[in-house]
Amino acid sequence: MQSFRENMSDFLEDGFIVDIEVGLGPAGELRYPSYPRNQGWVFPGIGEFQCYDKYLEAEFKKVATSEGHPEWELPDNAGTYNDSPESTQFFGSNGTYLTEKGKFFLTWYSNKLLSHGDQILDEANKAFMDCKVKLAAKVSGIHWWYKADNHAAEFTAGYYNLKDRDGYRPIARMLSRHYGILNFTCLEMRDSEQSADAKCGPQELVQQVLSAGWRENIDVAGENALSRYDLDGYNQILLNARPNGVNKEGRPKLRMYGVTYLRLSDDLMQKTNFNIFKTFVKKMHADQDYCPDQGKYNHHIGPLERSKPKMAIEYMLEATEPMEPFPWDKETDMSVGGVLTNLIDTKESTT
Repeated sequence: MQSFRENMSDFLEDGFIVDIEVGLGPAGELRYPSYPRNQGWVFPGIGEFQCYDKYLEAEFKKVATSEGHPEWELPDNAGTYNDSPESTQFFGSNGTYLTEKGKFFLTWYSNKLLSHGDQILDEANKAFMDCKVKLAAKVSGIHWWYKADNHAAEFTAGYYNLKDRDGYRPIARMLSRHYGILNFTCLEMRDSEQSADAKCGPQELVQQVLSAGWRENIDVAGENALSRYDLDGYNQILLNARPNGVNKEGRPKLRMYGVTYLRLSDDLMQKTNFNIFKTFVKKMHADQDYCPDQGKYNHHIGPLERSKPKMAIEYMLEATEPMEPFPWDKETDMSVGGVLTNLIDTKESTT
């Protein structure tokens, strides 16, 4: 990171680089590599816990023993990458995850991830202190099995999230120590487009995670997970960017810090797709003309301060107390258009 700062100093000083996403795990995300495609994982497999090397096994044994349970071992009944939750003893009905042993393991496993992110971001803060940038951390949008009681795929990735336990607000609280941005994904997804068999809930997941960030008074940003060029995908992104619409009297109460669009491609540059994309960008700016002054977007970026004092894990875990997400409108007030837009663009592209 220090090398990056030195080699990119001109861009940092001139304000071309305004935020830096710090890699914290696979695909840069703060998670365990629980669902690797190169190991044969396919959607919607639950993935596997990633803690069976001799070092983590010894650490778990030590911690369990200190809590009066030397007999506890790491889970051996949590299935394999492509299992469904109900096919395992750990995630099934009345499964191990509901027992004292299961809760202890999941707390330890998710705390390790939380501490890892905290340590890396602390080093990043040291490396970029006094630069006019903000640090960001990406959290994975694991929407499959979100509507299942067990949230199995989230668990294996390190997100101990249940209806009665918020697995994301502790991450947001940790990020607040570093003045960090929480970057999330799957902004374009709607429940109706997903597999009912996998009990997907991308809309509810996005609402929970963004609300967690806002409740901890940090900025939230996001991106689409899959390439989309259609009106529905763009409108869902716009809805998540401003859940309660544009505020004509000033800054919206709820507003994402920024959106990254994935991605530039030959498909995007096709005339119909690009015309819709241009409208999307215009709507993202609430139909306002481009303005290069970041201050007018409430994006004033001062020199990065040193991270706040280290938080006790107990304080971070207080944020597991579940809270209702902020309310979302049913649809965006800045729609990119309807069926007529598609018809016009299709006609133009054929003339």
